[in-house]
Amino acid sequence: MRGDREQQAEIMLALTPDQLVPADHPIRRIKEIVEPVLTRLSPLFDAMYAERGRPSIPPEHLLKASLLIALFSVRSERQFCERLQYDLLFKWFLDLNVADPGFDASTFSKNRERLLAHDVAAAFFAEVVAEAKRRRLLSAEHFTVDGTLLEAWASLKSYRPRDEEDGPRGGGGRNPEVDFRGQRRHRETHASTTDPEALLFKKGASQAAKLSYMGHLLTENRHGLVVEVELTPATGYAERAAALAMLDRHRPPGTATLGADRGYDTRDFVAGLRGRGVTPHVAQNRAGRRSAVDGRTTRHAGYGRSQRRRKAVEEVFGWMKTVGGLRKLRYVGVARNRLCLQLTAAAYNLVRIAKLAPAPA
Repeated sequence: MRGDREQQAEIMLALTPDQLVPADHPIRRIKEIVEPVLTRLSPLFDAMYAERGRPSIPPEHLLKASLLIALFSVRSERQFCERLQYDLLFKWFLDLNVADPGFDASTFSKNRERLLAHDVAAAFFAEVVAEAKRRRLLSAEHFTVDGTLLEAWASLKSYRPRDEEDGPRGGGGRNPEVDFRGQRRHRETHASTTDPEALLFKKGASQAAKLSYMGHLLTENRHGLVVEVELTPATGYAERAAALAMLDRHRPPGTATLGADRGYDTRDFVAGLRGRGVTPHVAQNRAGRRSAVDGRTTRHAGYGRSQRRRKAVEEVFGWMKTVGGLRKLRYVGVARNRLCLQLTAAAYNLVRIAKLAPAPA
């Protein structure tokens, strides 16, 4: 029997967003992890604001919103605010009622400087890692490091000579046609007018150069969770310098091992690892120059296991670029993009922790 369409709308509904989110939805397990993490950061949030004045958007909402942007591949903060008006799952995750209005997209930009000044993203990421440690999900001795290029939010047409006063010439209005063929562009003489901190870089001779930053991750080898994250300008030595800096922050024990690809096979880097008491499980370079890693390291079975396990870090980069939306960065400058990278890495860890955590009875 065909049913009739009901045209009369409900006048009063006694529903909450919690009732409309399925009980077995994966986001519920993620929220159960996020809530205690934010509670432990409450003293930091109190120090960010004055005791008097007009109430601001709670920092918990901003952090949760950033997680939702990464988890649900929302392409921009403006689109998130639009979706917040009608998406009850988003409202539930932010602890909003059905009738509560969303906030304006300018809220992100106005409060981002406050988050940067108090290093909130780094503190939130560290608490997520600490939560994984409490659940005994982290390896204490075996790690992997790697870096990847992240395309900056700047066009190649913005890469102009530093002493040039006028913009590029040519037709096309705001997007003029520019021919760079035959021109030599160097970092010492050129800079992007859109993002001066972005550098022109390419990974291979046959690949196109792009204005980029370099993202770096230090992961543990048991479950592939991210334990340290860094973002730097894209220079030829950024990966190795960032790897040592992340190790200094994480401070693994003297018996630790570090897996890495051939790009890290240099004498300075291997010596830096040994000086920190870390065994360099670095892939040996076969491009005609002598490897800095000798048979004393490669003869052990653990070296082969580290080489097989280190490839899992590529899965993290793949998730962050596709699901997390970092294939092309959204912000200008190292500081803002580092904040975004830290929050996206925290989102990845939350997904992994939720999958690894025991299912509720």
